[in-house]
Order: sequence, then structure tokens, then C-alpha cells
Amino acid sequence: MRIISYNVNGLRAAFKKGFIDWLKTNPADIICLQETKATKDDIDVKQLDALGFHHHWFSAHKKGYSGVAVFSKIKPDQVITGNGHKESDDEGRVIQLDFGDIRLINAYFPSGTSGDLRQQFKYTWLDELQTWLDKLKKKHPKIILCGDYNIAHEAIDIHDPKGNKNSSGFLPEERDWMTRFLESGWIDSFRVFHKEPHRYSWWSQRFPTVRENNKGWRIDYITVTAPLKDQLVDADIYPDVKHSDHCPVYLELKH
Repeated sequence: MRIISYNVNGLRAAFKKGFIDWLKTNPADIICLQETKATKDDIDVKQLDALGFHHHWFSAHKKGYSGVAVFSKIKPDQVITGNGHKESDDEGRVIQLDFGDIRLINAYFPSGTSGDLRQQFKYTWLDELQTWLDKLKKKHPKIILCGDYNIAHEAIDIHDPKGNKNSSGFLPEERDWMTRFLESGWIDSFRVFHKEPHRYSWWSQRFPTVRENNKGWRIDYITVTAPLKDQLVDADIYPDVKHSDHCPVYLELKH
């Protein structure tokens, strides 16, 4: 089972930048997208059908905002939109799919960059997510949680840790949450295979040379629960794929 997680920062824009041509290269069996900023009706889904994808959508109530989708060549046994938290579900942040004994969750974590209100919403969202996942793990021991977490966990995950110590996405409280999350039985799949620095999945668009100079952040993750550890085969990040200010992150596991 090959999985990609990718914040496309607007799927309609990504389509105009060659997204379908990239899908034709068969990069993964399951493509989890965040920040689609679109509904199914906004996209020419015939192109997805022609490539053999089952596609499942969960869009925000607000048009052109947030939203998640999953394109899968493996038909899921079950699809659940949302996770029961109204504010989060109104923003189209979580979609769940079952593949045999594995529950795959595709999530778009909130950003706190627009101000204190959204930062507080982010903290509340993170706490609610942890509580929900703790309960879910009892019923579904094998879970994959992929998405844009909007958190760079360690200094190795950001190009300028000192300069960003007060930046949303690298605040001590966010990083502490991520540490507690991993300690509660989750595995950062990329770091199982890659210990090296300077591996990032997002680059600011405010400065045009940031991406070519690789001044980025690693804020996109595919984490798995401990019972899946022995099934991990490979993980990577694909910075040369450019339809967005993010790039795809990848996980392969035996299933």
C-alpha cells in the first residue's frame, strides 16, 4: 500500500499546474489531499475516473476554503466524513477511510498564523483530536494519520529554528503537543527511514527564492500507530513535485 499526503493549496490551481499529469505517473495507490478549496462539482472528475480512482470528498461549508479529499485505486470498505467535532467538520478538516484492518485518517490541521483567535482554535482542535484518537485506537489499533499538521516538531524540521521560535507552527506549546502525541503511541514514519536534516515539505510563497534555497519547514506527516511499525517499508518527501507551496510526503507499507 503506497500512500501520499499532499496539501495542494487549491485543487483547481493544482490542476492548472499539471496535477493530472503527475497522477498519471502512478505516484501512489492512495492520494490524501488537504486544502482542496473545492467541492467535487468544481473539478473535472472524469479525469480521475479515467485513471481508476475512487474519489471521496469532504469540503468546508465556506466556499474556496479548507477541505480534504482522498483519491484511491483501492476501494475503501467504509468512508466517514468528519470526526464529530462541529467546528472542525464545518471546515472540512477530517475524512476517514477503512481498508481492511487499517483506518486511514486524512486531516488538515488548523493554522494559527492569522491571529490569536485561530491560534486558540488550533490548540483546542489539537486537544480534541488527541482525545478522539485515544478512544479510536481502542477500536481500531492500526491507524494511519496523514495530513498537513501545521507544526514543525523539532529544530531539524525547520530551516531557521531560532528565527521562528515565536512563529505559529513552531511555538513551544505546539511542539510540546506533537511530542506528547508521538509519545502516546504514534510513529513519525519519515524519521524511521530518514534522520538527515534539511528535508522539508513546505516553503513560504512570500519570498520567491525560499524554495530554490530550500528554506522550508517539515509540517506534513504520515504517522502510524505502533501496531503498524513492522509493516513500514519506506517513506520519503518529494520536493521536486511542484503544484503547491507544499510537496507530497510518501509512505509505503505492507498490507
